[in-house]
Amino acid sequence: MLGNILQYGFIVRGLEAGIVVALIAPLIGIFLVLRRYSLIADTLAHVSLAGVAIGLLCGINPVLTALATAVAASFGIERLRASKRVYGESALALFLSGSLALAIVILSIGHGFNANLFNYLFGSIVTVTSGDVQTITVLALAVIAILGMFYKQLVFVTFDEEAAKVSGIPTRLVNVVLIVLAAFTVSLAIPIVGALLIAALIVIPVVTALLCKKSFVKTVMYAEAFSFFSVVSGIITSFYLNISTGGAIVLIMLAVFMAVSIVKR
Repeated sequence: MLGNILQYGFIVRGLEAGIVVALIAPLIGIFLVLRRYSLIADTLAHVSLAGVAIGLLCGINPVLTALATAVAASFGIERLRASKRVYGESALALFLSGSLALAIVILSIGHGFNANLFNYLFGSIVTVTSGDVQTITVLALAVIAILGMFYKQLVFVTFDEEAAKVSGIPTRLVNVVLIVLAAFTVSLAIPIVGALLIAALIVIPVVTALLCKKSFVKTVMYAEAFSFFSVVSGIITSFYLNISTGGAIVLIMLAVFMAVSIVKR
């Protein structure tokens, strides 16, 4: 079956980009979930939607404009959180509602790109170009490189932030690095899963892996496996059933979560 669909160029591009995204998302998701930062992924997804709208309006690669807006918002979110002037969740709500409002306004200005925006909302392998694959790959390599540089500090801060601070680790810098990496991950996942479903790709495989109650490293490996299976099978399913790629991927992820939950129960 797989051999038959690989004759289509857009399927190959979709699988290439999807596999990269599937391998990167859990690496960031594990830190977000364990630190109870899951809502950050959802907020950055809505911020990236405004970036996509800006890119379509200005004729720029939407993935790049989504990355720029998400990274800028990540700095703003962390600064608000660190200032203690507003509660953490309130800062997320401000950025989520504001970026969504901006996206709606831009959408009303540019009437001609409604169909293109729909693809970025819910994901579509048909619209993934070779340039998108290259951009996603470069962003993924950047995420892996930065993650490798700060891996020990991220793990330490994730499990005991106060002890990390006492030990001299710059926890504020580590928090900024984590949220910026989340912004990168959200941006590179947009063409495959869509802005509205990115948070599920980052969170659900990790939550499923945590049900297995393994060590940190094994949990990451399980999350990688669940993510890889869901993305590849979701892309294949969406092709044969002619349905939204992002929707198919997330539904399969939820099915895997339910199956693991039942088995572990």
